[in-house]
Amino acid sequence: MRLAFQVAYIGTDFYGSQKQTGLRTVEDTFITACQVLHLFDDPHAVGFASAGRTDRGVHARRQVFAFSTDFPDRACERLNHILPGDCWCSGWAETPDDFHPRFDVASRTYRYYIYNDGSTDLSLMQEAATLFTGTHNFTHFSRLEGKNPEKIIFSSEIRSEDGFYVYEITAQGFLWNMVRCIVTSLIEVGRNELGTDDISALLTGTPGMRHPPPAPPEGLILWDIDCGIAFAPIEKSERMIRAFRERSQLFQAMKKVNVLLD
Repeated sequence: MRLAFQVAYIGTDFYGSQKQTGLRTVEDTFITACQVLHLFDDPHAVGFASAGRTDRGVHARRQVFAFSTDFPDRACERLNHILPGDCWCSGWAETPDDFHPRFDVASRTYRYYIYNDGSTDLSLMQEAATLFTGTHNFTHFSRLEGKNPEKIIFSSEIRSEDGFYVYEITAQGFLWNMVRCIVTSLIEVGRNELGTDDISALLTGTPGMRHPPPAPPEGLILWDIDCGIAFAPIEKSERMIRAFRERSQLFQAMKKVNVLLD
């Protein structure tokens, strides 16, 4: 049976999500838990795949992993008892045998939390955020690595919430560092260091323009992934809840964001 899992994690103590030899990553951690439960031996043989990768320090609310196994009940009932406190499954679904979480994604949503220290004008940032909606060239907002710089943004907005500015952006896909570079440009607009005309010019991809540097990873959360399937919820174990509360440094890290941008 092929299964998909919604996986959440606090990225602080992970070297990103993608498997890397000798480093603690989300994929390594998840695959090891599956192997401990004898759900599979070789991740390649069971088509283990993720919806995408997140960089070191980036968090996730709903990443999606998929694999095939002969023990679906064991996977759903036991994974959260094996996984560490900073990584857990929040939902599961049975999928078609050819389901691939990366290629079957309809949209991805990210949120970035910016600590409100009073130095930025929210109304200016809100006006600039709307400029990213639609089809644009993101050459100046990413590390391309030879990829097509054109992306279609479904929505882009920023609001105030509990002492933070929360930037939310949805698209089918993103380029490396794209969201974090957009966040830097919004903060610069809020500080009157950039204007909306500058954002519009950057979105043309005109050569020779300055690239906004990526904002720190601590404030970024992979918020949701729409794969067109319905997930049934999975309860976290009490051990996991306690460990999560003890180890989570998410909001402490977020409060450093504006300082690190200076």
